Amino acid sequence: MDNENNIIDTDNKKEHGTNRCPKCGASDVTYNIKKGKLVCNYCYTEFDSHDVDGVEKEAKNLKGEKRTSGVKDIKAGNDIITLKCSGCGAEVVINTSESMNARCHWCRSILSINSQIENGSVPDFVLPFKLEKNVAQKNIEEFVRKRQFFANPIFKKEFTSENVMGVYFPYLLVDANCHASFVGEGGHVARSYSIVVGKDKDGNEKKETVYDIDVHHVERSFDIAIDDLSIESSKDKLNKSNKEKTTNVINAIMPFDTENCIKFESNYLAGYTSEKRDVNVDELSDKVDQSLLDIARYSINSDLTYYDSGVSWDDEKLDIIGKQWSSSYLPVWLYSYQDQKKILHYVAVNGRTGETMGSIPINKIKLAITSILLFIISFLLPILTIMFFKKNDIKNFPPVILFICLIISLIVSLGFYFSKNSKYRNKGVRHKYEIETKNEISNIKRKDNLVETLTRQSFSTLTGANNHRIVGEYMGLKKDSSDKKGE
Repeated sequence: MDNENNIIDTDNKKEHGTNRCPKCGASDVTYNIKKGKLVCNYCYTEFDSHDVDGVEKEAKNLKGEKRTSGVKDIKAGNDIITLKCSGCGAEVVINTSESMNARCHWCRSILSINSQIENGSVPDFVLPFKLEKNVAQKNIEEFVRKRQFFANPIFKKEFTSENVMGVYFPYLLVDANCHASFVGEGGHVARSYSIVVGKDKDGNEKKETVYDIDVHHVERSFDIAIDDLSIESSKDKLNKSNKEKTTNVINAIMPFDTENCIKFESNYLAGYTSEKRDVNVDELSDKVDQSLLDIARYSINSDLTYYDSGVSWDDEKLDIIGKQWSSSYLPVWLYSYQDQKKILHYVAVNGRTGETMGSIPINKIKLAITSILLFIISFLLPILTIMFFKKNDIKNFPPVILFICLIISLIVSLGFYFSKNSKYRNKGVRHKYEIETKNEISNIKRKDNLVETLTRQSFSTLTGANNHRIVGEYMGLKKDSSDKKGE
């Protein structure tokens, strides 16, 4: 449930209806991507959306939990809204799940949704497109061109960048003012050297590199201000492991320059499509808290460079002093293609930075045949070379050499197969929020005491080192407290 005392009102304070040019009063206003401004199509006046009042811009000043009115719990049944045209008085129906404005069919005035409705369609902010469509098309064409050889032939025939669409996706932005404390053990390689571990069949000494590791008791406590942790607020996009859709590539084109977000104005959406938010804050709270801890864990690594063997944290604590939730539309140029197996592939371009990532349907038969040929060539080539120079017959080859050639060939062919499959599908790509989210640490307190030295360790990494782990990425949604059984 929303606490009304903690709500920052970011509403437009205007009635639904006609948005007019501040100079001539015309309602035909669109967003000009080249100029980055709203433009009246009659008098060509250029203007911007207003700033949002009441939102704390400095995360380090936050105390308590605040939520903007754009992240209120979603209520069902608010999609269809009837607006009265201020131009001629006619009634116009808008389905807010599909569009935020419509043209009056009588006087042709453009009517817009101005104030926030609790269905997830109206965010607090919007980050307008900066990258033009033709640039996004070139990015997508270049991405596909590099993957032409093993691409599905039907896809190659049907691909056209003209199908690229500009889409505003819903995100929740989280600012947090926190105090972190970590306690554990850190390892430093004091020296490395070789020791004799036996002899081979020819009587030669076999050596192994071992490590002496100084183990310290390590404590770090510090303040951290985290700015605009960006979380998808669409359940469809949050499911990055979806086997029917390659939604993870949309996540991978982050981060956005969210510091340039401006107050939401429906005119920015003209000519683009959008999706509405369908996730409430309470569903994401645990995931976000763990992601904030991940960011804190990674941020302090810059102060732990001495511990080149890693750090094993036994106790991790993040006290959230203040947190602020807001919602925004962020721009993506999107190409989609459904293959014969009904898998929906995406190629996405960040509408601000041009960062491009995608999934291309692959011709697995061609890839498998190529991998088999590579196996045969990599197996026979060294054997034929030895036969040519040594004048040996294959029957006289030592079995161990044949076995080594076989293993190397398998590694080469399988490595080629899986690397190409990964390059085309990009299953593992993701937004590295733990290092890409803006943050600032201060007031660091340190404690480092030598505990023991581990000698002759086979590995240079400290057992149990976990200072580079992430947890929030793999957490699912928790049940929304506002859900009711039977609804």
